[in-house]
Amino acid sequence: MSVSDPVDRVFEGGCGVLILGLGYVGLALAAAYLRKGLRVYGVDKNPEKIKALHTRTHKFLEKKVEEAIYGGLEKGVLSLTTNSLEFSSNACVKVITVPVHLDWLTKEIDYSPLVEVGESLGSGLRKKDLVILESSVPPGTTENILKPVLERVSGLVAGEDFYLAYSPERIYVGHSLEDIEVNYPKIVSGINDESAELASKFYSRISSKGVIKLSSIKAAEFSKLAEGIYRDVNIALSNELATLSETLGLNYYEIREAANSQPYCHLHLPGPGVGGPCIPVYPYFVINTSLSRGYVPKLTQLARNINENMPYETLKKFEKFLRTHGIKISNSRIGVLGVAFRGDTDDTRLSPTHDFIALLRARGCRDIVAHDPLVTKDETLNQLGVQLTQDLQAALEGRDAVAVLTKHTEYRKLTTEEVVRLSKNPNILIYDAVNVIINNNRYARIEKLGIKT
Repeated sequence: MSVSDPVDRVFEGGCGVLILGLGYVGLALAAAYLRKGLRVYGVDKNPEKIKALHTRTHKFLEKKVEEAIYGGLEKGVLSLTTNSLEFSSNACVKVITVPVHLDWLTKEIDYSPLVEVGESLGSGLRKKDLVILESSVPPGTTENILKPVLERVSGLVAGEDFYLAYSPERIYVGHSLEDIEVNYPKIVSGINDESAELASKFYSRISSKGVIKLSSIKAAEFSKLAEGIYRDVNIALSNELATLSETLGLNYYEIREAANSQPYCHLHLPGPGVGGPCIPVYPYFVINTSLSRGYVPKLTQLARNINENMPYETLKKFEKFLRTHGIKISNSRIGVLGVAFRGDTDDTRLSPTHDFIALLRARGCRDIVAHDPLVTKDETLNQLGVQLTQDLQAALEGRDAVAVLTKHTEYRKLTTEEVVRLSKNPNILIYDAVNVIINNNRYARIEKLGIKT
């Protein structure tokens, strides 16, 4: 084993892996590394999260991740801290998962979390360490933002004194561990050939699908954003086709199933909008970069406009539905099912539900109750003055109408008959924007996005 090879040293127990940022991605990576027998050190600046992990009170969405993390703590092969320097000397592979932020109002990119971590990491960086950035970032970030910070603080040179690589996370919350270990090949790149080779060597031992080594870091950065933009554009298309289906008096879901029987057609599902920390954000990383180079990515911009407008379009359809039954939003009692941006997650970041409820408020509705089986607290709802509950009956009882906005598994079992029973209102109006409610009552007053009823 070469003393300069940090990957061999990690897998032979000579040093560990340091993960900076213990969000969904960081914890999933930690679990994957632990399951390969590696020594892992986790860093997060939030002391409450570190405390919750130590006391086994952190809320996990994936059982396998939970088992690996708590098992690692119990066996003493996982150490957690808020101080990145505490275990820096024990780790020769250092993985960064903190996000680059986007100001949702100004659409300006905020690199400060990455710069802060880079400065902290640089203070403990040693020769022959391998640094891997996993975060989704605008093209050029690793080389133009992270690299100068690491070099300035450490006094070392990337590619000569230490190795610098980029390998974007490719996980879907709910089965992130499977995505890392078996579902997708790992994309890798490096500041130089040796850095790329070491990153490839490291992840070829983690992912059974192997690695795809790209020619440059910028190409790898862009590849991850391209994945997100692909989905954003196709969701925008599905939303447009769903609206057109309603206009033509057709069922979009029937049409989608038929069209997708052709192997080159992959129509997505429509919905009340696109949320989360990824898909709404990645297009702006590319838009900002493109505009700075004098190119206007028109399709990417148009797709974003369509999807960002969907909460308003959903509200318009909901309001029209109520009006046809003689109900005004301003004096109605509304239940909203689903606060998370996507089904079976507790993540509410940039959730379309927030926009929908804000629009209800703007229409004068003052009696709103929101339900989500996984979300236990939400600051945006607090600011809007909306009650959040995990009790479905409390969310439905006495309501004039209910809007279903998130495709949680719990809602897929819900029937119109059950909604009527829990609401104690035989005339409750049900607007299903994600097509999950089972209509087993021919007299139910229900409408669905993409279906003309």
